[in-house]
Amino acid sequence: MTGIDGIEGIDPSVPPTGPGCADCDEAGGWWFHLRRCAQCGHVGCCDSSPGQHATAHWKSSGHPLVQSFEPGEEWFWNYATDAMIESGPELKPPGGHPSDQPSPGPADRVPQDWANQLRR
Repeated sequence: MTGIDGIEGIDPSVPPTGPGCADCDEAGGWWFHLRRCAQCGHVGCCDSSPGQHATAHWKSSGHPLVQSFEPGEEWFWNYATDAMIESGPELKPPGGHPSDQPSPGPADRVPQDWANQLRR
């Protein structure tokens, strides 16, 4: 799919699927940081998170581009080329999880030893 400005894999009209990792929410898990699929809006957790759901979404859907879903961050990542893209088109709001939602999150599901559980 060709998106705005001819950038394949970006659809700026699609909203995010929610305020947190959809897969962690379903399983009762937690995340470190969030990534948003630039094509379909799926919000998944980063590779440091136990679930690594953003990468799993890329592998199952073939959608290679994600944008950080952390407040104030606008960079994209291309899983297919393993490269950061400093900026791109503005995606449909919101551009990040709620500012009162901590990282890691959600607060009520983060274990006390969360730092020891991060994937490196």
